[in-house]
Amino acid sequence: MIAKTFVKHGANVLLTSRDPKACKEAASLIKQQQQQQQQQQLNNNISQVHHIASNVSSREGCKELASYTNKLFNGKLDVLVNNAGTSWGEDPAYDKDARESGKMNWGWDKVLDLNVKGMFYLIRECTPMLQRRRLDKDGDSNDDTSNLSSGPTYDPGRIINIGSVTGFLPQDAPTHAYDVSKAAVHHLTKKIASDLAPRGITVNALAPGYIPSRMSNGLSMYMNSNDMSAEISKNIPLSRMGDEDDMGGACIYFSSRAGAYCTGVILNVDGGMIGCAQIPLSSL
Repeated sequence: MIAKTFVKHGANVLLTSRDPKACKEAASLIKQQQQQQQQQQLNNNISQVHHIASNVSSREGCKELASYTNKLFNGKLDVLVNNAGTSWGEDPAYDKDARESGKMNWGWDKVLDLNVKGMFYLIRECTPMLQRRRLDKDGDSNDDTSNLSSGPTYDPGRIINIGSVTGFLPQDAPTHAYDVSKAAVHHLTKKIASDLAPRGITVNALAPGYIPSRMSNGLSMYMNSNDMSAEISKNIPLSRMGDEDDMGGACIYFSSRAGAYCTGVILNVDGGMIGCAQIPLSSL
């Protein structure tokens, strides 16, 4: 959804995931829709949609992806969207058999390696490409500062991390590692925003509510309904799940001049699930 919106607004995009086939299919779909739209508008200035398979759950994978990106975009990156994520659920049960489950260690490692550690490592590797301000004498001597500003940055490099409403309010499912990882993403966003502001880079996070996706479809196993979308929508103040305009639009805001003065912000895009939350008196 986010990549489609960026391409629609003229950006050159690099898609990546662990699955080469998924990358290729996503890029092809975006190109087809883009070409149809631009033919209708008689516009021949077509943005580029690139793709490459990578594994950003490891430091080495992040380093390889950043190196490829550096070559592809000639050393300059305008926006990094950290959207890679995974989930895992297992009822903790808190009894002896559950405590000895080997899956639990694997599940926590899988989720935190990708959702939190991988995000940190990729940001670190991509910072030189996103940097817009010259470092002081104590900065990294290896960074190329020839084209960087020495004053305020009005068009900073942008980092957008994808958090979740579950980072604010745990969901009623045994997704302990996922919910904790998204709270960590929100806090990491604020921490890194402070680090990178002097380099002319903004760091913000989206906290989406429930969006139709393969991951959200997995929640159906914890619900007593054949229509997951309708069931979830009943508990959202604006009565619907999020869509492409919601997700893509929020990222365009953070990436545009309108969002250039925002950093360290966690933006709820959730139909009011967090902002409209109330304690029902009937439960007291």
